[in-house]
Amino acid sequence: VQLQAYGGGLVQPGGYLRLSCTASGSSIYGMGWYRQASGTPRELVAAITAAGDRTYYADSVKGRFTISRDNGKNTVYLQMNSLKPEDTDVYYCTTDRPGLKGRNWFDVIGFGSWGQGTQVTVSS
Repeated sequence: VQLQAYGGGLVQPGGYLRLSCTASGSSIYGMGWYRQASGTPRELVAAITAAGDRTYYADSVKGRFTISRDNGKNTVYLQMNSLKPEDTDVYYCTTDRPGLKGRNWFDVIGFGSWGQGTQVTVSS
């Protein structure tokens, strides 16, 4: 599956952005967003099951970011509010791998396909 991510940009602290990621084809996957700056470990920011009935958030974004999906459009969204300079990063959308299980359902987010990154910069 190919993933197309978009929606990044430059925003002031306290502002908001919405990232979108559209998957090709008709198969539905568990999906999520990682972020990674050069030289730093990647971080799973948020994830959502294929059915959209469960979500995961990193502690650093809880209460500020919301992940959602529209399976009719095969698209996942990441609404990012109250953005902070430390949210500056390249954000990547990714999928799980069907049949692969982990201790937690979100452990396998990232073992499937990856989209190109989209830069989010939070700066005044």
